[in-house]
Order: sequence, then C-alpha cells, then structure tokens
Amino acid sequence: MTDPATLAAPKSRALYKGGPDLSPVAWGMWRFTDDNGSSPQERIEAALDAGITLFDTAAIYGFDGSDGFGGAETLLGTVFGEAPNLRDKIVLATKGGIEPGVPYDSSTDYLNTSLTASMQRLGVDHVELFQVHRPDVLTHPEELADTLQNMVESGKVGAVGVSNFTQAQISALQHYLDIPLATTQPEFSPLNLSPLQNGEFDQAMQNNMAILAWSPLGGGRIANAESTRERSVALRLDSAAKEFGVSRAVAAFSWIAAHPARPIPIIGSQTPARIAEAADIAKVGWTRQGWYEVLQAAMGEKLP
Repeated sequence: MTDPATLAAPKSRALYKGGPDLSPVAWGMWRFTDDNGSSPQERIEAALDAGITLFDTAAIYGFDGSDGFGGAETLLGTVFGEAPNLRDKIVLATKGGIEPGVPYDSSTDYLNTSLTASMQRLGVDHVELFQVHRPDVLTHPEELADTLQNMVESGKVGAVGVSNFTQAQISALQHYLDIPLATTQPEFSPLNLSPLQNGEFDQAMQNNMAILAWSPLGGGRIANAESTRERSVALRLDSAAKEFGVSRAVAAFSWIAAHPARPIPIIGSQTPARIAEAADIAKVGWTRQGWYEVLQAAMGEKLP
C-alpha cells in the first residue's frame, strides 16, 4: 500500500441524533467473568483508557449451558457498586430475548421482565441501548415494536436495536415503530462477509443505523489462520499491520471500521494489554486498493 491512505476508522458516531457518542471500537462482555487473570475493574479501566466507551453485554452472557444466566451483568453491577464513577463513563448496551431451552421469546411480558432483571443485576435505572438478541418468529413485529417503543418512552432505555436479524425482519419491525432502530448487530469480519453482501450494510446506511460487528476476528481464525483463505487474508492484514506498527487484530478492526457504514467491531479480549491495543485503530489507514485486496482474499476470488 504505497498510495496515501484515505480510508480510516471514524473517531466516533452518535448512537442516535442528540444521543451519546459511540467509540470506534466496542468491548464485548460475553466472556466477562471474575477468573480471567485480572480483576473485572482492571479490564473495564483498560477499555476506558483505550478510548472504548461502548460496552456490550446481554442477559445470556455468563450462561454455561446449565448455570450462570445473567452472570456477566451481575459482575458488571458489582463493579459499578464498588466504583460508581465508572458508570457515567460508559455507554451501556444490553440484550434480551434468549431463554435457555425455549430458545427465543420477544413477547411483551418476557422482554419487559428481561429488561427489569438486567437493570437490577447491573444496578442501574436505565441503559443507553437495549437490543433484541435473536429474532423470535413467534412474535409479531407490531407487538415487538410496541414493546420497544414503550421501553424508550418509559425512560429506562435510550435507544433500541436488533441483533442477528435479517434485513426483512429489520424492515418489518421498523415499519411499526415511530422511532428509528438505532443499531443492528450482525457477525462480520474479513472471514464473514454476509452483511456486506446481503444488503444489511446498505440498509443500515440508508436508515443511519449503527452496525455493531460481533466476532470481528472470525472466532479466532484471523489470529490463528490455518486454511488457504485464512492465510491469504492474514497476509494482507499483516501488510497493513507492519506498515502502521499495529497487530494483525488491530489491522482487522480497522479494515472493518473503514467501510462507509462505519461498523463498530466488538472486541472480546479479557487481557488488559490486548484491550489496550484497541487504541491503535486510529493509527491505521487504508487505500482503496489495499482494502479491496483484503476483500478479494476473503472472497477467494477477484472482483469482476
């Protein structure tokens, strides 16, 4: 990449008009426990020191298949209780709608109960963002829209969004809402291009929805590339990493964030030093050629 860099992660974007600014990287708390080699508060402070303000949790985080439902939220609430000054520094997002064994429930009663339980575990009286974790095809979008709108009108929720919804499900839900959906949370990485190819990014740009990209390192396959495709992607990410003096992971985050839809990669590391690397995303810039080289490596073929 010898041409001047023109594509880079944005410094921030608003969650909604007049709402809080979102950091270019979010911290995901699906592995947030108290036995990860560093204290929970130390990890939270490492994220804040790296400029991360968006913290993404969910009612299901902490569940191990038989126990631990709500565990990540409970632990975060404990940290807030011990260091209440941290709460005001965080844009707090949680999710509900997964019920182990059911598996999905977006009925009004369930989601309202889920939100109340989440806030109790977190020890807060509101969250900046509430997302429906997975689509429940047995709940009519009009009912779901009423539920979400009432959450915002109650003051308990600043904005609402969805996670793992299809474009059609997003459109149907938005049709019944008088407020905009603020976010969509799909899986996206250089090894999972689905929302880029199926129109979800285009829909998000059209509706000014923030994209929260989960599993931005392809479930660890970018860091530990094994297949021919994975190694090809890693090689091109390493070229940017070497040029800008960052890790391969940060190069991947910056590649995601450089798209004009302004996706926000959700990092999941529980190691303070690795969390701190997130600040390096500001160092990286991509030329169009370099960005498309990663895309074509990910596709496994040349663009026409």
